[in-house]
Amino acid sequence: MDFADFADRVAAIEAEPADLEVTSLVADLFVDAGADLPVVARLLLGRVVPAWDSTTLDVGPSLCHEALARAAGPNVTADDVADRLADAGEIGAVAESLDLDGQQGLAAFGAADPEPLTVSAVDSRLRDLAAADGAGSHDHKVEVLFGLFNRADSLSARYLARLVLSEMRIGVGEGIVRDAIAEAFDVPVAAVERALQVENDCGAVAVRARDEGVAGLDAAELVVGRPVSAMLAQAGTAVDALDAWESVAVETKFDGARVQVHHDPAGDTRVFSRNLEDVTDALPEIVEFVAGIDVPVILDGEALAVDDAGDPLPFQEVLRRFRRKHDVARMREEVTVEFRAFDCLHVDGTDLLDAPLLDRRERLADVLSDGLSPLAVVDDAEAIADHEAAALDAGHEGIMLKNPDSTYTPGKRGQNWLKRKPDVETLDLVVTGAEWGEGRRANHLGTFLLSARVGNGEFATIGKVATGITDERLAELSDRLEPLIREQEGTEVDIEPRVVFEVGYEEIQASPTYGSGYALRFPRFVAVREDKTPAEADSLERVERLVGERS
Repeated sequence: MDFADFADRVAAIEAEPADLEVTSLVADLFVDAGADLPVVARLLLGRVVPAWDSTTLDVGPSLCHEALARAAGPNVTADDVADRLADAGEIGAVAESLDLDGQQGLAAFGAADPEPLTVSAVDSRLRDLAAADGAGSHDHKVEVLFGLFNRADSLSARYLARLVLSEMRIGVGEGIVRDAIAEAFDVPVAAVERALQVENDCGAVAVRARDEGVAGLDAAELVVGRPVSAMLAQAGTAVDALDAWESVAVETKFDGARVQVHHDPAGDTRVFSRNLEDVTDALPEIVEFVAGIDVPVILDGEALAVDDAGDPLPFQEVLRRFRRKHDVARMREEVTVEFRAFDCLHVDGTDLLDAPLLDRRERLADVLSDGLSPLAVVDDAEAIADHEAAALDAGHEGIMLKNPDSTYTPGKRGQNWLKRKPDVETLDLVVTGAEWGEGRRANHLGTFLLSARVGNGEFATIGKVATGITDERLAELSDRLEPLIREQEGTEVDIEPRVVFEVGYEEIQASPTYGSGYALRFPRFVAVREDKTPAEADSLERVERLVGERS
């Protein structure tokens, strides 16, 4: 498929306001995609690699601006591109407005190659870009993007620019892709959804649906080494749990970081974070802990920081380990991490997603004799309260309440898992702006603008936070966020939405000051949520629900 044809179809999808019509347009595109089906399915979601693959293009705004300016000709600079972005509001419109149809970039592909830009060629070049690392990688990435932009018509340039900056924003989410696969290839939505949960790759699932139908979708299996999205919990109470189920499985809720461990005694062990990033090298003690398991397994659990006495340390401590790429041995001495397993997704060739929770726990106990999260099955509120008191006394965050008969549904936040913890008011919000500090903090960003998620990659401001941050932490945050600055006016800067803060607050109140219509009263920085992407931050819908619950 020519990329120009793909861009035309995507433009029609983006312009359609009705979800049902969008689904039909996507389904038609899937039918016509041919051999490019897996690539097309991923690109619609702004992905080059499957969802389970943590590989990134690692292209920031400045690099994209440089490539666009070079493709536009000698009279356009990266600063010109940035200025146009300030006016247009999004990079796709800027790319579309530039004259990128020159011939300079053909050298990147071979001057004798007259063929139009194709979807497969874009996929190949973007994968090449993602693989670039080390000395010279910056120039190579600029050259790759330069070549792509020069071979693109104006509409194609719109979507190329959005793709490389992970800003596709065409109104197509995973639910629409799921429904479109079902519609395109006449298979049940439930079968598509299950296959997506297992394979975590919309491209591969689309091909299964087309080529093998329901039988192929049902045959999808977990693979050790290929992570799946974690099953999630929602807030709930003991009354909620007892009303819903005859008995309740009570577990400790650790103040740690969610990890998924894939162990193959004949191969290797990989540890993945909640957002599917490979964090194996940063957590060698978890690899060592499961080394004695003699069959392939996939385990779900928490990485927990502990002190010398084995007592739990705050969540922020374990996150100090997650981003560590160097001096791991030294950091291991500073922050001890232990693994607490609470679920088992796969054992020795057998997938357990459809098995009841208690059956999965039995299999977990079969393969792991130590490091299991405590679990008790109870049927009254007093017993639940006793377990909660014990967990809090031990320094943990609270308890989990689970349906003993529940299956494991990757990526879903349903009513079968409930999290119960003391009323600590926090929100996970995206940093979308900042202000430079004053006095001794003048060289650092000192105040951070926070936003709630409103869907399709958009965010609504809800307040600013400047308290709860030490000078050392402020320096770290500034170093982290400065490369994400998109534009500056006076002391205020606009920041690419890439980083999530956990922020405590006293209450949420109505306010015309911020785009959300709300403001946080007495906000206080708690931590950077290294385990969450902006797409997993708290939504404006949740903020409104919290306000409603307290009114």
